[in-house]
Amino acid sequence: MTRWNYFKEGDIIDVVAPGYPSQPHEVEGAHAFLLKWNLQPRIPKNLIKPHFLHANEDEARFGFLKAAIESKDSRVIWCMRGGYGSNRLLPMLAKLKKPKEPKLLIGISDITSLHTFLTQEWGWSTLHAPLLDRLGRGLVSAKHEKELHNVLFGKEKSVEFKKLKPLNDQARNITLQKSKIVGGNLAVLQTTLGTPWQIEAKKSFLFLEDTGERGYRIDKMLEHMRQAGVFKQCHGLILGDFIGGNEPGSEETKHKLVFKRWAADLDIPVFQGLEAGHDVIQRPVPLNTSCVLTQKNGKVLLSIDTGGKAS
Repeated sequence: MTRWNYFKEGDIIDVVAPGYPSQPHEVEGAHAFLLKWNLQPRIPKNLIKPHFLHANEDEARFGFLKAAIESKDSRVIWCMRGGYGSNRLLPMLAKLKKPKEPKLLIGISDITSLHTFLTQEWGWSTLHAPLLDRLGRGLVSAKHEKELHNVLFGKEKSVEFKKLKPLNDQARNITLQKSKIVGGNLAVLQTTLGTPWQIEAKKSFLFLEDTGERGYRIDKMLEHMRQAGVFKQCHGLILGDFIGGNEPGSEETKHKLVFKRWAADLDIPVFQGLEAGHDVIQRPVPLNTSCVLTQKNGKVLLSIDTGGKAS
């Protein structure tokens, strides 16, 4: 585990767009948000250009990411939005030499590809936390914006989750488990299977979330993971928010039935209720840092080290 440096006012924040494009007003909102925190946003002039799928051509998106990784005057890479595109950059990213000093990557959703690469290949600690377009549009509540600020500026040394619910006996029987958190978006993690950057969950809690996926698709992705051996020696599954995915002609989903099935099928603990993902509340989840899960009198507490340090 490597530690990132706590933010200080005046720090330069490198903004990248490895996936979908953002609209000009969203970029302006992100710029204004970072200024509000007394940070210096560095948003390349040609970061976003017309493209039929992404924020820019692969080579351009990678070029901006590479520049952010290699810049000597910044320590943070914050993504504008998710969507799709980050996994196309991994073969190019794999050719880079690991920097001597780690940086902090922030983002969710499609950014899971980059989280997985940076944590597994370079040993960095990263942060699964709101994207800049969301923060710039004021879609994060004052309470949760403050929590994120406190984490990034070192006012909070850990993130605590108190609403986890055990879904099987293996989870109910845990009293203490020291581990780390890996994972992110389920659909993105499925795309890592069979690649050099396949998600590695041994001796870790695997955190999963997603949006717009029907029950059968979630089940299919979990089965693919099982057949790929992802759950072997995994300390357990921790399910975040799964939103959308209603069955055709219905306002209901089959998510509950799917997770009940997997909790019964797997011989590892399965918990539900992490407040992270694509829903309204998107609490920060530090990845590849130490964590402790305790359970007493039916109450579960997951405490995750933020991974930060004073510079």
